[in-house]
Amino acid sequence: MIVAAWLRERTIAERIVVMGIANFLLIACSQVRIPLPFTPVPITGQTFGVLVLGALLGSRYGTAVVTAYVLQGLVGLPVFAGWKGGVAVVFGPTGGYIVGFIFAAFVVGWLLERGWSRRLDLTFAALLIGNATIYAFGLPWLALFVGWNQVLQMGLLPFLPGDLMKLLIAVSIVKVLCQAKR
Repeated sequence: MIVAAWLRERTIAERIVVMGIANFLLIACSQVRIPLPFTPVPITGQTFGVLVLGALLGSRYGTAVVTAYVLQGLVGLPVFAGWKGGVAVVFGPTGGYIVGFIFAAFVVGWLLERGWSRRLDLTFAALLIGNATIYAFGLPWLALFVGWNQVLQMGLLPFLPGDLMKLLIAVSIVKVLCQAKR
C-alpha cells in the first residue's frame, strides 16, 4: 500500500523495475527454508514475503507480483522454497499454500487500502487474515495427501509459533514504513 501510491505516479518502466525487485525479494524469502521431518510442508519465508508485499504494494501490485512468482514456479523456474519449481510442486502437497499466496496478497493489500494500516491492531489483523487465507487454501489441498486426520498436525500447528513471529516482524516493517511516509 505504501509503495502502491508511489507506484501509481511512476512510469510503466519504473513500475516494472520495482515489481521485478519485489519479485526477487519474494524469491529470496522463499529460500529461507527449514524442512520438518514429519511433514512435506517446510517452514519458509514465503508467507512473510507474500504478506509484506501485499501490505506494501497494495492489492493490485502485490497480487501481480505474487501471481508472477507463482506462474514462474509453475513453468519450472526454481523460485519456490528449496529452489524448486514446476507443475509437480504446484500440484504437490504444498500447492494449495502456493495458490493461497495470490489471494493472501490481495486480501492484505485490499484491507490496508481501506484504512487498516492506520492502527497497529488493524494492521496486525489484516496480516493475520492474509495468513489465514493461505491456510484456507493450503490445508484442504494438503489433506488430499495426508488425510484430514493428520492435516492440522502436519500443516498448521507446527507453523503457528513461526507465523506469529513472521506476523510481528511484518507488522513492524509496515508500521515503520507508514510512519516514514508521513
